[in-house]
Amino acid sequence: MSTAIDLGQLVQAVGDAIVISDAKGAITLWNPAAQRMFGFTSEEALGKSLDLIIPERQRQRHWDGYQKTMDTGITRYGNDVLRVPAVHKDGHTLSIAFTVALLYTPEHKVAAIVAVIRDESSRFAEDRALRKRLAELEARVAAQATESS
Repeated sequence: MSTAIDLGQLVQAVGDAIVISDAKGAITLWNPAAQRMFGFTSEEALGKSLDLIIPERQRQRHWDGYQKTMDTGITRYGNDVLRVPAVHKDGHTLSIAFTVALLYTPEHKVAAIVAVIRDESSRFAEDRALRKRLAELEARVAAQATESS
């Protein structure tokens, strides 16, 4: 027995942020998880540029890639996870990971990009702390090896 899935309910319920932007990069969908992650309400985000959450230093690179995807209909981030910084409404930086899907017009032109986003800030911070600790331990071992030779 097959049960119809309410896609609107799904988008509202999932824990990952789902953000859809049109061909020009204006936000057309902003689910509750996006609000929790980035701090902007849907009213504040809808119709606005993705610059809302893109750090200023990343914008040129982002828009170059975005335009290339719109022009070619090709993205490598449908399967590969992209990890980048993002900005919260209050100005603090987040470390996010996301994949994208392209939505097409009936003429098979790219109409929109869907991003499914996860906040990996705590994992990123833990990894950075572990790398720092490893470097400190390696330096200590190297110093001890030098002293004993």
